[in-house]
Amino acid sequence: MIDKDALLKRFISYVTTYTESDPASDTTPSTECQWDLARQLRDELEAMGMTEVTIDENAYVMATLPSNVDYEVPVIGFVAHFDTTPDFTGKDVKPQIWENYDGGDLMLNKEQNIVLSPDYFEDLKQYKGQTIVTTDGTTLLGADDKAGITEIMEAMQYLLANPQVKHGKIRVGFTPDEEIGRGAHKFDVEKFGAAWAYTMDGSQIGELEYENFNAAGAVVTIEGKIVHPGYAKGKMVNSMYIATDYINSLPRLETPEHTSDREGFFHLHNIEGSVDNTKLEYIIRDHDKGHFEARKAMMVQLADELNAQLEKELVTVEVKDQYFNMREKVEPVMHIVDIAEEAMKALDIEPLIKPIRGGTDGSQLSFMGLPCPNIFAGGHNFHGRYEYVPVESMMKAVEVIVKIAELTAQKNA
Repeated sequence: MIDKDALLKRFISYVTTYTESDPASDTTPSTECQWDLARQLRDELEAMGMTEVTIDENAYVMATLPSNVDYEVPVIGFVAHFDTTPDFTGKDVKPQIWENYDGGDLMLNKEQNIVLSPDYFEDLKQYKGQTIVTTDGTTLLGADDKAGITEIMEAMQYLLANPQVKHGKIRVGFTPDEEIGRGAHKFDVEKFGAAWAYTMDGSQIGELEYENFNAAGAVVTIEGKIVHPGYAKGKMVNSMYIATDYINSLPRLETPEHTSDREGFFHLHNIEGSVDNTKLEYIIRDHDKGHFEARKAMMVQLADELNAQLEKELVTVEVKDQYFNMREKVEPVMHIVDIAEEAMKALDIEPLIKPIRGGTDGSQLSFMGLPCPNIFAGGHNFHGRYEYVPVESMMKAVEVIVKIAELTAQKNA
């Protein structure tokens, strides 16, 4: 059904195009290099015969596959992002293709002794006998989310070539800057014109998600007072010691490394400190809205308590919401999840319905009026040197897209 070689060639073309986003930039896209893949996608969409192909001033790419039935079918969409995370370099990606994976260690880089091992990454074991794509261990791969882009493009190519598969109007959208939380900020939902959509941005085969974290960022600023240490008694205020007290006042086991499933956390991800001033950067996450609000309140309360002890206003906290749990927007239209689940079962894929321990463009899009569950793209170990994707999982994702389109048309015949 799906041309494996064509899919793999397309995927390699995308991951070897540098598209890292930059949180310090205030432009959209945040990096000039993202335009390269955006324009490539526009050109490929036009070449394959898609209609209404557009690329706007912010590099958002959209296109249409027209309906091939003579009755009313809701317009559905598929969305993926083309930027890669700034957490780990995505420059000069050198993909390696491992045919008929034998189930053992993969030596990604002999010179640096970088090994992808099933002894540590146990999920590898389920892909024995399949084709695995990795890097040489010095970069990430970019399957997040270039696997999703590949799958959407291959599905559209397949539907164009196989008109016997009946479907309604389908919209596709490719976005910049998802990895820095801005992927949906300038997405024109009205222009997209879909009743609902799916992001192809999940991980292992079978994942189907309509819950994600409520998310906020917090910056804790501590003011100190610098004095020559030889004459500091009663005068110096070391902001780093106060910062240590603040850090240790938060629940130590409510951090990413100690939580799973629907458990929320506080995550200290950056510190800049000196005697005179220290800044702590946190992210706050929780699936439960009440718990989420309580976490934000706790961070402010701790600052108030420290200031009371110090008898000075030295600690300030700024909290900003980032995105919310899309469950409240998807549950009223649960048939869109049911269709995706039915599609997977029809293809002998076991649906893995679970909450996302992270965010997705689908969350923001859902709150913008486009309900948008998330479907697997097939990759593992995102945002690092050990990222990999089984080609067979990508092929199955293509089949899921096609089946969703087909089922949506059948249910409205």
